[in-house]
Amino acid sequence: MTDDQLSEVIDLVGIRGHVTGGFAVQGPWVSRASVDEAMKLIVMVHGRSRLTADGGEPIALGPGDVAILNDRSWLEVEGGAGDGPRREVVPDPDTLRLRTADADHDDVVIGIRVDLNRVGRELLLQTLPPVGHVRAADTQALRLRGALDLLLAEVVGGRPGAEFAIRQHGQLLVLEVLRAYLGRLELPPGWLRALADEQLRPALGLMHSAPGKPWRLEELARAAAMSRTSFTDRFRSLAGIPPLTYLSRWRMLLAQRALRDSDVRVGSLASELGYASEGAFSSAFRRQVGESPLHYRSRVRDAPSAGPEAP
Repeated sequence: MTDDQLSEVIDLVGIRGHVTGGFAVQGPWVSRASVDEAMKLIVMVHGRSRLTADGGEPIALGPGDVAILNDRSWLEVEGGAGDGPRREVVPDPDTLRLRTADADHDDVVIGIRVDLNRVGRELLLQTLPPVGHVRAADTQALRLRGALDLLLAEVVGGRPGAEFAIRQHGQLLVLEVLRAYLGRLELPPGWLRALADEQLRPALGLMHSAPGKPWRLEELARAAAMSRTSFTDRFRSLAGIPPLTYLSRWRMLLAQRALRDSDVRVGSLASELGYASEGAFSSAFRRQVGESPLHYRSRVRDAPSAGPEAP
């Protein structure tokens, strides 16, 4: 899979990273919190800790490691060394206070909320495990440390434009985490695993480049140099859904972006995406997204701060 394909998918499913807080602490410590986000990253910037979420097995986080919480309700992180009881630490939303952190002695942790639109949430959260772990030392995560350093520099720097830069670097950090996952053989079925598969890549390329064409399974299988049965079985085993279901969801992602970012007429969009009528497109959109195309456009434009979330 090319990076451009991954970039397009990330844009379509509305992935946005937002730093929500952090802390720097010395000595034994523990931090507990409920998790309200569908997807959250816990970044161990400096030091070491153990993270547990929703009663799962604890994972050990080292410097530069990232834990991915997928639809979890609570977490506990503990770390530090020395004598005495563990001190309860509450993440501070004012991350500028991290500028006084001592990288040689402090444990430094930051949290990142990952926003997804409704279709993106379904595609991505079914792919990732309940608690994922990306190690900075993994060969697939070589750029992760660099992205983290850039983000931290903006978080603690307090320079003009820092808020904008933090959003951009948070986005890049999410991208590097996903890239690291693409390099893993143990990916569960989902769109990440399908996009990374060499055999399926030609068929996926056809669907992505011409989503409005009435693709038949025979054509897609031929592009992948496979029989129809073998292609369908492999696609379902890797993506978790049949090929034409994937195509339908891809069309809905494209439709959401067009409705959000342009003034295209719904009828024109329906024709462009391969639907026989505006009514057929509107019905498919409502089933997938949960509201009509016009209501979706009105809502996301009237409340831009809410992003592309569906109700």
